[in-house]
Amino acid sequence: MADRNELRLGGMALRNGLLIHGPTHWAAAARDRDGEIQVASAPKPTIAPRVAERVPGLRGPLKLLEAMAVLPAVRRGLPAAKLPFEDWRVLAAVGGTLAASGIIRRRGGAATAGRESALQALGLLPAMVALRDRNLAAYHGVEHKAIGAYEQGVEDPATVPKEHDRCGSNLIAPMMVLSAAGTVLLDRLTQQPGPLARAGVGIGSASIAVEMFAWSDRNHDTSLARAFHAPGREIQRLIATKEPTPDQMEVGAAALAEILRVEQEQGPGEEPESAPT
Repeated sequence: MADRNELRLGGMALRNGLLIHGPTHWAAAARDRDGEIQVASAPKPTIAPRVAERVPGLRGPLKLLEAMAVLPAVRRGLPAAKLPFEDWRVLAAVGGTLAASGIIRRRGGAATAGRESALQALGLLPAMVALRDRNLAAYHGVEHKAIGAYEQGVEDPATVPKEHDRCGSNLIAPMMVLSAAGTVLLDRLTQQPGPLARAGVGIGSASIAVEMFAWSDRNHDTSLARAFHAPGREIQRLIATKEPTPDQMEVGAAALAEILRVEQEQGPGEEPESAPT
């Protein structure tokens, strides 16, 4: 792989296409209402790049913020794209989740493992609603197949599994466990912790989970890394991905070709340690 100067790629499924991001650029392809494939690309926004690459504990949240900061650029550069949350059912689920979580929090009392686990599970509701759209789940499969085929040097992405060990689903279980445990510990140590303290627990949980993610990527063949990936693989297999159609794979191929084109024009640069797909 090293002899072809492989890029580290990540991505995000769209409702009608695929977004792929490389070290310096993003590229997206979407099928418009007329059935045509539209493609766009641009440099990625960066947030404190020196910190994001080198400081453990901060690089995880900063990388996640950078991934989210790409979305407005995609919306401007590719108007045909339909983002994952652009659905009234998803927005309703977000509102319902926030309201229900607030009610549970206001009931007071010390945090317990059961209550915090329930709140973490409740937070997954918007994503579950979004993935009921088969197209979104199928384009998630396209993402994994396109990037996996590129990484493995396989000519036909359709033959590659729809699950990928660098999928962001691998962050779900550790973030839920760490956040629940951190909140319970915070309530034991502090009387009536405020929103800043709770936000700190959330950021800390995300930071540790991303560092675990990066470690598992570096030590992919170890038994501990395989155990880390197991919950995420099951989430992908059962819920988060579907087998795509040839038309959807065609859109993924267009996105992959565009990110390779713009990154090759950019030239070699510093690679991130890990990029969730």
